[in-house]
Amino acid sequence: MKKIGFAFAFIFISTAIFAQYDYRDSNRIGIFFGVNQFTFNTKNFLTKPGNGWNGGLSLRGNFYDDWDMVYAMQFSENNFGVATNSGFLLNEHVNYKLSAAQISLQLSFRIIENHLTFEFGPTVQINGKLKTDLSNENSILSGTTLLAKDIEDISRFNFYPTIGITGGAKHFRANISYQYGINNMLGNLNSKNLGVNFKGNAGILNGNIILYL
Repeated sequence: MKKIGFAFAFIFISTAIFAQYDYRDSNRIGIFFGVNQFTFNTKNFLTKPGNGWNGGLSLRGNFYDDWDMVYAMQFSENNFGVATNSGFLLNEHVNYKLSAAQISLQLSFRIIENHLTFEFGPTVQINGKLKTDLSNENSILSGTTLLAKDIEDISRFNFYPTIGITGGAKHFRANISYQYGINNMLGNLNSKNLGVNFKGNAGILNGNIILYL
């Protein structure tokens, strides 16, 4: 994940330098942080959404007429629960953590100049492995013979179409966005001969505060 983070940072800084070459008044760099709710949609397990955090950098620049272009690099920790059979307790949820890095390119329509915009566009996410507490690794996932640790090595690449809305003042705004993963997040597990046909897609609701410099 560190190498991926450095690569994303290099791409972002290079883009920012290029954008500033043709500087206009609405071109600005933003620092953002916030929270997310991660929902894992699959028929293989019983899951429940969990809350995590986001942080990153964005670059907003003029594109055409009432349109801006927004580049963003985000690092996040996502959480969700999977039901397990633990002793006499059925459907006790084990928490999984997912560290991820995203880079996105969003078209932004200016509804109210410097105050309200609507964004949409593609987001690419690079995942780490799922992680759960050592004490939970040998818990049996409900409805299967799999252990909690058996599903940690998920697919590393995800593509999320993203929509969102941003509102506030010129230098301080709030953003709410929703992302839905198109590709199979569990696809990597299908090559491990676990006896299960895995399929799962992630949905992420983000709420961030942006400080524009």
